[in-house]
Amino acid sequence: MSDFDLSQDLEGPLDLEDNGFEGRFFNMKEVQDEIFSIEEGLDLVVSRNPKTLRHDSILLLAANRMKRGLSFCSRGLREEELCSAIMDSLVTETTVEIQSSSTTVTRIYHRLNSVTQCTLCDMVQKDVVYSSDDFKLQAITLQGGQGERKVNFKMSKYMTLSDGDGQTVVLSIGRDLHMSCSLEDGKATLLLERCDEGELKDISDNGDMDRFLFFKRTVGVSQNSFESVKCRGWLISTSWEEESKPLEMCEADSANRLTCFKLN
Repeated sequence: MSDFDLSQDLEGPLDLEDNGFEGRFFNMKEVQDEIFSIEEGLDLVVSRNPKTLRHDSILLLAANRMKRGLSFCSRGLREEELCSAIMDSLVTETTVEIQSSSTTVTRIYHRLNSVTQCTLCDMVQKDVVYSSDDFKLQAITLQGGQGERKVNFKMSKYMTLSDGDGQTVVLSIGRDLHMSCSLEDGKATLLLERCDEGELKDISDNGDMDRFLFFKRTVGVSQNSFESVKCRGWLISTSWEEESKPLEMCEADSANRLTCFKLN
C-alpha cells in the first residue's frame, strides 16, 4: 500500500528536485510520449519513464500552472514571448540577499637596503633649503656660491607586497629628522619630525607611522613627485612664484603650486 498522498502534492509547491523525481538515465525502450493540450494551438509533449502516481501529480501541477499563467496573456504572442510566458508560469523566482563584509587589509612597508643621497630642486629652479630657526624646509633661488645651503636628503626605499602606487620612500635629514604628513582640520600638513631610525624599519598603515611615507613617482626623465601615503591625493609642493616660502602639501590639481622636483 503506497503512502503517497496526492492532495498534499496538489496543495504544496511544485518541487521538481524531490527525491522521488531525481534525474537518472532513461531506458529508451520504456519511454512513452503523452500529449497534453495547454492552449488552442499549443500542446505539451511529455516523454518519461513508466508512470507513477507521484510523477502524474507533478505533471498535473505543471500543466495547471502553465494554463493559469497563459490565461492572463494576450492571444497574439510571438514564439519567444510565449516561451517566456510558459517559463514565468513554471519557475518561481527567489531573491537571496547576500551581505558582504569588507575587511581592511593591513600593508606592511619593509625598508630595503637601498639609500640615495640627493637634493631637491623644483621646476623653476628653486632649491630646497633647511631653516633651523623655524624648523622648516623652504624653496629659494640660490645665487652662485650658495650651493652649500641645499639640503642633502637621505631617501630610503621601502617595499610592500600590495604596493602598486609607485616607489615608497622616507625622506630624512641626518639620522633622526624626517619629513612627515598628517591631516589637520581637513588639510594635509607637512612637518619635520624627530624619530629614531629603528622605529622606521617596518611601517604599518594601520597606525600613524605611515605619515613618514611618500609615494615617489617619476614622470619623463627627471621629474619626480611625492604623494603622502597617509593622506592620499596630497603632494609635496612649492610656490609657483613666491620666494623663500616653506614647502607645503597641496592637492594634485592645486593652482600656483609646483609638485615636481629634480633630484640632484
